[in-house]
Amino acid sequence: MDEPFAITLDVGSSLANHTGTWRTERPVYLDRTPPCSAACPAGEQIQRWLYDAEDGGYEAAWRTIMRANPFPAVTGRVCYHPCESACNRGELDTEVGIHSVERFLGDEAVRAGWTPDPVATATGRRVLVVGAGPSGLSAAHHLARLGHAVTVRDAQPQPGGMMRYGIPAYRLPRDVIDAEITRILALGVTLETGTTVDDVEAAAREFDAVYLAVGAQLGHRTAIPAGDGARILDAVALLHDVAAGQPPALGRRVVVYGGGDTALDAARSARRLGATDPLVVYRRTHDRMPAHDAELAQAVEEGVTVRWLSTVAHADAETITVERMELDERGFPQPTGEFEDLAADTLVLALGQDVDSSALTGVPGMLDEAGLVRTGPDFATARPGVFAGGDAVAGERTVTTAIGNGAQAAARIDAYLRGVPLKTPPLPPPATFDLLNTVYYSDAPASVRPRLDLARRVSTFDEIEGGLDADTALFEARRCLSCGTCFECDNCYGMCPDNAITKLGPGLRFTIDYDYCKGCGICVAECPAGAITLEPEES
Repeated sequence: MDEPFAITLDVGSSLANHTGTWRTERPVYLDRTPPCSAACPAGEQIQRWLYDAEDGGYEAAWRTIMRANPFPAVTGRVCYHPCESACNRGELDTEVGIHSVERFLGDEAVRAGWTPDPVATATGRRVLVVGAGPSGLSAAHHLARLGHAVTVRDAQPQPGGMMRYGIPAYRLPRDVIDAEITRILALGVTLETGTTVDDVEAAAREFDAVYLAVGAQLGHRTAIPAGDGARILDAVALLHDVAAGQPPALGRRVVVYGGGDTALDAARSARRLGATDPLVVYRRTHDRMPAHDAELAQAVEEGVTVRWLSTVAHADAETITVERMELDERGFPQPTGEFEDLAADTLVLALGQDVDSSALTGVPGMLDEAGLVRTGPDFATARPGVFAGGDAVAGERTVTTAIGNGAQAAARIDAYLRGVPLKTPPLPPPATFDLLNTVYYSDAPASVRPRLDLARRVSTFDEIEGGLDADTALFEARRCLSCGTCFECDNCYGMCPDNAITKLGPGLRFTIDYDYCKGCGICVAECPAGAITLEPEES
């Protein structure tokens, strides 16, 4: 009878000798925090949904976004994408066009009629959201999906807050806002428009919890000396009236005083309303202007001019007087006593926005010295059961930040209603560029979106930026470097000199047999994504 087959091992082979005993460090797989996700104000797991989109799994990618952000078609248009500023690909060639892919996914969801995942079992708890802007509607979306009965009240005739009444249609078409809000209301959220909440204390007694998302919709006023007939408007009211279909008569010569994105939106809107010489007056230099460079560049293309180091000293019926400023050693503007008269039919003030806190003044400890709602890190106010977020609290004032506030506050309101602590696990270490092995990535130029021609831009409120098509969105998603996350490229498996790495199958990644791993670090060095690290062996 034949002898059973047996494997003989060479005396010097790593399989015969458990070479893992030589090891002083061991390789460990880990998921690092991608810089894009760390920088996202809405809390999106950007790399995760880009990974889904890389294989054409657009609906799966959209659903991943929706776990954090119910407005992907909106943020894909108006977010200033700090995720892209943080993108490691920017050090290789050009950052991934994350917002372009997000917009494509958001538009595709509207076109295809995708609906969110089913809501949880009803909890019987009632939550009032005050304000139907991005923060309030984001909170309403997440609270409804958690099973709570949500009522949203807003003083305006239509929902959307500053998305509708503060961002011009050439940046954010109204049908996009309507489509994503309709999807939130379909979750069972009750919307009451044209309704003010004058007594927060009474509302808190009526509901199990209240989320204040009243926004900052009052234009900040300043005392500018003015003569008879001077026409002075505030930018927030101007943009609101334009959005409501009631644009004011501005004249041909419009001066906007301010340096933020709202100032540029006011100047660009004035251009579309017939102003031939829109001028922005700003008291500092370009490098200190709070407006985003992309907005400034588009405004200049459209004929808006900027007068730097200037302040408005006086306004009359047909002129304004500006004073030249100069920066001191600390970078603060100081008057020079040099004045000049400029022709102007209308002066628009864009000097910031304030919160209408009239309904909150009766609640002790609710407001801080700046008139904002005082909250802790859990979004809770001085009144138990009342939470606040968005532009009503201190922090960055952007649509995406407000959406992120709404999602975070909803999680904390849910924990409060259930009487359980909210667990927030710490983030894994960051996936920095130096951890990547970029030799495995080829150059791939970023996709360019189409743009409306200049003649139509300055004469209509049609949307300026076009979107990506399916093929281009797929290409852009595939430019992601998968920073800090294994994408099963097999480099570690193929290059291990000790055959100590085993493939577990698609989607299951790999495992390391430490009996044979010497800790040489080749797998760490050859991992394109930086998803393996060496850890010291315990003595």
